[in-house]
Amino acid sequence: MERHRSKATILSIISMGLGQIYNRQFIKGVMFLLIEAWGIFYFGGNLGRALWGIVTLGDAPRMLVKGKWIDGDHSIFIMVQSLITLLFFALFVIVYVMNIRDAYKTACRREEGKTPNTFRQSVRYVLDYKFAQSFLTLPVIGVLFFTIMPILFMIMLAFTNYSAPNHIPPAKLVDWVGFQTFRDLLTLKTWSHTFFGVLTWTIIWAVLSTVTTYLGGLLVALLINQQGIKFKGLWRTILVIPYAIPQLISLLVMRNMFNGQFGPINQYLGYFGLGGLPWLTDPFWAKVTVIVVNMWVGIPVSMILIMGILTTIPKDMYEAAEIDGASGYQKFKIITLPMILFSTAPTLIMQFAGNINNFNAIYLLTNGNPVVGDYQYAGATDLLVTWLYKLTLDQNKYNMASAVGIIIFLIVASFSIYNYRRTKSFKEEDMIQ
Repeated sequence: MERHRSKATILSIISMGLGQIYNRQFIKGVMFLLIEAWGIFYFGGNLGRALWGIVTLGDAPRMLVKGKWIDGDHSIFIMVQSLITLLFFALFVIVYVMNIRDAYKTACRREEGKTPNTFRQSVRYVLDYKFAQSFLTLPVIGVLFFTIMPILFMIMLAFTNYSAPNHIPPAKLVDWVGFQTFRDLLTLKTWSHTFFGVLTWTIIWAVLSTVTTYLGGLLVALLINQQGIKFKGLWRTILVIPYAIPQLISLLVMRNMFNGQFGPINQYLGYFGLGGLPWLTDPFWAKVTVIVVNMWVGIPVSMILIMGILTTIPKDMYEAAEIDGASGYQKFKIITLPMILFSTAPTLIMQFAGNINNFNAIYLLTNGNPVVGDYQYAGATDLLVTWLYKLTLDQNKYNMASAVGIIIFLIVASFSIYNYRRTKSFKEEDMIQ
């Protein structure tokens, strides 16, 4: 009884498509054979070099011999090419396994006395029952090579010594160093002092910027939603203007307004006999400035979100509370606030994670400055993400920047997953159908 399935499976293991041909699915078998032929042609010339490259990262740098440059191995190009080849090989292995499973299942149908599907029937089955999976194949491949591959490349850099000035290809080779980069970042005094200082400010910034924009948006939304407020549409339009204007323009305008020498804010303070403040040049006031400006940009977002939620709260809940003698504060505490928090908790977590990586607000407003003397390439307002940017593009410390990027991901991912799973909206999502 198991004759067909055994033969089909063994033939598919020997070569892609042979099992399908044995099952009399000739077109499908030829297609699998062509895929294997491409695999033999491509991997025959690339897989061995990819394995060599991913292990060694090259063995001969560019050299000057008798006044002439002799091209050598470029470690980073080798790493990228090897990574692409290995990802293609992983896809090839998946297709190979699918070929074996397909031959096995078709052989089982033959043993049950059923006729194998023709190629047209197979196509119709895919379109009718497997359309979603088939349609998602190309996007998944795109995500694999344009999202996952760069992430893997960044992770791999963290375990190398790819940094200026001693390990920049093609004049120099890059080597694997294991966890040495992380040890330097966390234990070496020159780096650890900067890292923990920037990390502390990043967390403070994320908490304050999230809380201030959320509470500010909540307050504004409640005020506009109050009964007796006239021209609500006008108020909403005026207050949403900072959000409607591109953030790039808003932040650059604010940067000029808070300029300590010719900014209009210090000039206005001077009109009232007050001295100007070093908004962007003093570490403390620079941090205050970025938080205030972030409130200006972020409050409209929270306001719009919360106003939408307020319109969905049933009026009869407030009427019942009034009949029971509840005060305005009690109605807010018992009805309004729980409903808002239930709906906005996932968004609040997302805003916190976004503020940890809020590159624009810091870089466009202060460029991470003012400079701190004992920091390694970082300023007083630099976040981990802006510090990473400077390490990469300004200082060519690619391995250190990759290590910082991994740490950012671990912080954001662990915080988001832990807190999201504790929210009521996650625990009760199956109840809302």
